[in-house]
Amino acid sequence: MDWDDLRIFLAVAREDSLSGAGRRLGIDASTVGRRVARLEQALGAKLFDKTPQGYGLAPEGERLLPHAEAVELALSGARESLSGPGELTGQIRIGAPDGCANYLLPQVCARLCETHPELEIQIVALPRVFNLSKREADMAIAVSQPQAGRQVVQRLTDYRLHLAAHEDYLREHPPIRSRADLRGHRMIGYIADMIFDRELDYLAETGVDRAQLTSNSVSVQMQAIRAGAGLGIVHDFALPFCPGVRRILTAELSLTRSFWLIRHQDDRRSQRMNRLADALAQGIRAEVSRLQSILAIDETPAQEPT
Repeated sequence: MDWDDLRIFLAVAREDSLSGAGRRLGIDASTVGRRVARLEQALGAKLFDKTPQGYGLAPEGERLLPHAEAVELALSGARESLSGPGELTGQIRIGAPDGCANYLLPQVCARLCETHPELEIQIVALPRVFNLSKREADMAIAVSQPQAGRQVVQRLTDYRLHLAAHEDYLREHPPIRSRADLRGHRMIGYIADMIFDRELDYLAETGVDRAQLTSNSVSVQMQAIRAGAGLGIVHDFALPFCPGVRRILTAELSLTRSFWLIRHQDDRRSQRMNRLADALAQGIRAEVSRLQSILAIDETPAQEPT
């Protein structure tokens, strides 16, 4: 048994399909299938069960999985020891909700890449929870603390959200002086049955029953607000990227949420992953603080009484 066979085994276990494993590894699905068959023959054990949903681990595959992951971790540690203490190298995949992925991670990762030229960073923006056990990402940023699983969880930072609208919309519609006035305005928010985390259910905070324009993407919601389509709850750290969008009812409606960094438990033994996690955490804290500080503390939003 060699590492290349185990690497293919891990890819199929994490992707649940030969084609998905092939895409991950950069080889064709038929080659993946032949290599899996070769490994099963060498071990004299069936590693996968073929189902309509894909390739699931057979009992023998379940027993092999932790050993294959241990080999993967050991090889990663060997590479770390040879790369030296200062330089971060190799590939890292970061999963994040699209608000963080669009408005925070590009700046944070740009600085990381400049400091560590041999580091390759992949940002995966998906409006759902990432499955780290299947290595959809090496580490993930979430908006709530997970309650189960073999994971290392680290609180990154708090961030603020407020109700906002474009100044053109505010000029053309009735004034908003209290939450009661919101019922006469078009609301923008999440598609209710696609909210993947309770922390994203902002609409209840406004007292409005439903939103007329919805998306599962924070960025789409923000673009709708910029287009003057209505009002929505937005991240304060996103506002510097959105000229003309103004916070409203700040004294009456202000939300605070948190970002959490989630890693696979086995990665605690990896010096490289620990250093990457520390660098990412420091970068996100600094970027949230920088962007939020751009908004004047004594800002008087449009449409509020002075």
